Amino acid sequence: MQFYSESLTSYVRLKTREVIIGDLLLGNGHPIRVQTMTTTDTMDTMATVEQSIRCIEAGAELVRITAPSKNEAENLKNIRDELRKRGYHTPLVADIHFTPNAAEIAARIVEKVRINPGNYVDKKKFEQIEYTDAEYAEEIERIRERFTPLVKICKEYGTAMRIGTNHGSLSDRIMSRYGDTAMGMVESAMEFLRIARDEDYHNIVLSMKSSNPQVMVQAYRLLVNHMMDEFGEAYPLHLGVTEAGDGEDGRIKSAIGIGTLLEDGIGDTIRVSLTEDPELEIPVCQDIVKRYISPTPQRDDLRAYEKIHLPFSPFEYNRRETFAVSNIGEKQVPVVVADFSKFEIITAKDLEDIGYTYYAATDKWNIGDAAADYIFCNHPLTFDLPGTLKVILYQNEWLAAPDKLKYLPIMDGDQYLNEVLEKSAILNFVMIDCYSEGYPDQSLDKLFAKLKEDSTAVICLSSTNKNAMQSIRGMYVELMNRKIKNPVVHICNSTDITTDQSLIHYAIEAGGLLLDGLGDGVCFGHYFGNNKVPPQTKLLNSIAFGILQATRTRISKTEYISCPSCGRTLFDLQETTARIRAVTNHLKGVKIAIMGCIVNGPGEMADADFGYVGSGVGKITLYKGKEVVKRNIDSDIAVDELIKLLKENEAWVETSS
Repeated sequence: MQFYSESLTSYVRLKTREVIIGDLLLGNGHPIRVQTMTTTDTMDTMATVEQSIRCIEAGAELVRITAPSKNEAENLKNIRDELRKRGYHTPLVADIHFTPNAAEIAARIVEKVRINPGNYVDKKKFEQIEYTDAEYAEEIERIRERFTPLVKICKEYGTAMRIGTNHGSLSDRIMSRYGDTAMGMVESAMEFLRIARDEDYHNIVLSMKSSNPQVMVQAYRLLVNHMMDEFGEAYPLHLGVTEAGDGEDGRIKSAIGIGTLLEDGIGDTIRVSLTEDPELEIPVCQDIVKRYISPTPQRDDLRAYEKIHLPFSPFEYNRRETFAVSNIGEKQVPVVVADFSKFEIITAKDLEDIGYTYYAATDKWNIGDAAADYIFCNHPLTFDLPGTLKVILYQNEWLAAPDKLKYLPIMDGDQYLNEVLEKSAILNFVMIDCYSEGYPDQSLDKLFAKLKEDSTAVICLSSTNKNAMQSIRGMYVELMNRKIKNPVVHICNSTDITTDQSLIHYAIEAGGLLLDGLGDGVCFGHYFGNNKVPPQTKLLNSIAFGILQATRTRISKTEYISCPSCGRTLFDLQETTARIRAVTNHLKGVKIAIMGCIVNGPGEMADADFGYVGSGVGKITLYKGKEVVKRNIDSDIAVDELIKLLKENEAWVETSS
């Protein structure tokens, strides 16, 4: 059974149990709550209080504070009391990893505790151990003995709990049986949830975090599926992408992972993990959440879930099968179409914004890694194009184009079906609006029949619906059920006022489809009605390649897996991330993890090629994959040592002068 969402063609919140966290109600249809985590030393009471206040005043509805040992757990009382004295009653969450004793202390003080089932009782030494069924059952009983006291304390004190699985910190026991999989993440949490339910304790929130949005989304969907199948109900879900990084990339990665699930109606609280000050996470959370605040969140005019048969699995990635039309479709990376339709005049210099730089002295073009594949504009250009770039024009303009190889037509369905109109012998773009009913009726049968037999046609899907992503997904389902294998470019326009809002819009609408293997290209536009706004070409091109990178569908730059600072961090994470990015951002396809401490570092950077991990005050340990290669290096020279490590492993290239 594929159930994981109440509706795949509209926004309908998944009904979950209600959880009480102090005075805050979570789940069961209550608003999606936003939260963050402090980055101060928990033993520095006043610094933690002041930062918590900044977060609360920014809009945080929960504030999480690390408590890695008994001392920090005990100091939570001083932090709580000072906040209450100042009139702040926002619930506090203790973040626990390896220390059950600290969790049991914290559960008597704050409103919620977060435990990680991967390291609360189990250990992670990257060892492969073969367990018999009997031995595995004995390990579960050991977990029950160690975990049950915390459950009873939480039940007695009315304390909520988050069972927070992290993809990178799955225990050796789980890895040995389930591997590095979404199913392993789900089972890790379900083991603890079953124990809590046996004690009749239900004040529980769950999370399935990963630095890879694809893995994260699959794990949450699978968790919902398994909870409903085993218990007949679902617990509230905390959504987040771990180690998302900073700046544009961090926001894109978070929006894709969190937004894709919220579009499915999954999620009751969110945290955007940025390598920035925690109060800066809150506006991003709010920009994501406000898409789902509506007095009428359910669209009755769209087809209900029960009537849909998904022709693909939502729990694993498989790209939709297509044939190739030129460089679009089949096994080729998704293309990027740059929207130049707002330009009255286009010059060669304008193409610098999309990765093409012209040198008049040599009469040559330099093409960057993040160079768009096509541009869409209103008229033919007045200069010669770089060899790899082609231009899309509306049908009437295309007819007058001088070069029918470099210029290609885009048309609506009626134009495409008009046998009299001239078409390209190479490539024709055909626009389909995924209209309010979400699915095509018989009026599109003729169009579909022609597309299916046309090896030159690329479909362009768009929707102006409030539920645009679901409407487009519905159209993909129709195409797949009809066995139409033309490649598809997703056209997504934003009317949002701010850059961050537009970025989130594109990331959710396009990223959510790409995560499910749907889409062979993207084209982003930015419109404000009649207002005159300068074209955002450079920004939109950067966002497009960022979304393709975050969905792992097209790698064009270095990827950084960077945790947000917390009280465990052993160096200035923001400054160090900036230093490493400055010297390595030309290493296309290399994944570098920058982790603040040894608690989460080795596990949660498991997806990285190289790791830079705090191992003590002023000390750094370098990893290649999961293997330690240089231990306890002085932080003053650690970035240089990282570069040496990259060179030793042939991952380094010199920058061009």
